[in-house]
Amino acid sequence: MTAFEYLKKTEKQRTDELLQFLSFASVSAQSKHNKDVAACADWLKAHLTRIGFKTELYPTKGHSVVFAEYFVDKKLPTVLYYGHYDVQPPEPLDLWKTPPFKPDIRDGYFYARGATDDKGQTFTHIKGLEAIIKTTGTLPINVKFMIEGEEEIASANLPAFMKKNKKLLNADICVVSDTAQFNKTTPAVTFGLRGISPAELFVYGPNRDVHSGSFGGSITNPANALCQMVAQLHDKNGKVAIPGFYKDIKPAPKWERKQFKKLPHSDAKYQKSLGVPALAGEKGFSTLERIWIRPTLDVNGITSGYQGEGSKTIIPAYASCKITMRLVPDMDPDDVANKLEKFLKKIAPKSVRIKLNKFHGGKGVNVPTDGPWLEAAASAIKAGFGKTPVFMKEGGSIPVVTDFKDLLGLDTLLIGFAQHDDNIHSPNERFRIVDFEKGCKTGAALPTELSKVKA
Repeated sequence: MTAFEYLKKTEKQRTDELLQFLSFASVSAQSKHNKDVAACADWLKAHLTRIGFKTELYPTKGHSVVFAEYFVDKKLPTVLYYGHYDVQPPEPLDLWKTPPFKPDIRDGYFYARGATDDKGQTFTHIKGLEAIIKTTGTLPINVKFMIEGEEEIASANLPAFMKKNKKLLNADICVVSDTAQFNKTTPAVTFGLRGISPAELFVYGPNRDVHSGSFGGSITNPANALCQMVAQLHDKNGKVAIPGFYKDIKPAPKWERKQFKKLPHSDAKYQKSLGVPALAGEKGFSTLERIWIRPTLDVNGITSGYQGEGSKTIIPAYASCKITMRLVPDMDPDDVANKLEKFLKKIAPKSVRIKLNKFHGGKGVNVPTDGPWLEAAASAIKAGFGKTPVFMKEGGSIPVVTDFKDLLGLDTLLIGFAQHDDNIHSPNERFRIVDFEKGCKTGAALPTELSKVKA
């Protein structure tokens, strides 16, 4: 029996196991779910042990790292697989058609929080490796898994774990599946990611909520001030208006921009899929360039005053907004956050007080676009999908990829099985069943292709 035949035979079992994995409310950002996060880590450890891996839970100052190893021969390449078992908060819950942690199968998709990001994608490799072990009794490479529980809160404790355990994590190449295909008919290898610098701005006015009739007109409304400040963060051409924001950016190579133009992208279809009346962004760049090779600043949420049913005429005591800046390589997250803070202090009305909380970020990264490792990944994807992949970049961020290079000296293969309409970070997150199956087949083909590379 081949690995592909084993996958076919165990399709129902794999589906049931994925649904179990997705049922854990492993929301790392919310302390009320700490026990759920821990239970998910325990389940994952037990599952990897059952397959044949030597596994261990490594505590951090936050959530544990699940480490697993399958050692065959020191002469073989060692591959470090990375994934995360934590998920984004599911709110707003009323927009889910089915509960986020009661996985549902409909219309050819798995629906659940974490279905794509990143439980489903991580599971494809686990199942692919299992298929090889069960049909051959071993693996053609040495495998290590590092699956963390804090990716959705910026992997704050992972760098310290990696520094402390360099010998444990020693490998020849890293594999990450937390990205997407180009579209539903075009698989891809990703060779670049944007970085991220998150922050939260608070604007303070009166020492309490006050009556808008009795006090309105005599003090600055923090909600009004916040909106005025946010409106000044971009200029009329869509550029971020923070002084020095673009200072460290190097122009994208000409070959890169030429390659993007060859990809089967349609602005009209993209616009229609999002339901927006028009596309927008930084002047002088295409849609793909705007989301892949240009930095951005976005407000992710605004909070202020009364938001319940009916009217309540107050001037709120404060207003706040969450901000993320997506960065391209050579931009430093801390430096950019400091520039944002300086600019906000400059434009804030003198009649309010402001505070900017800056959070842990990550740098953008480019991975090598040539060499035997990438060729091996492309061959595996072709075997799993029946089609040669294209090469693309992603607008999202995986800060640990930079850490792999800086702390462990490892390059990373970014092999994504998701689709851009899988509702990642949104209600009704989903993972196409056909993509899960092709991902498992790719996961079963990849070790053999990587074993051909001389480490």
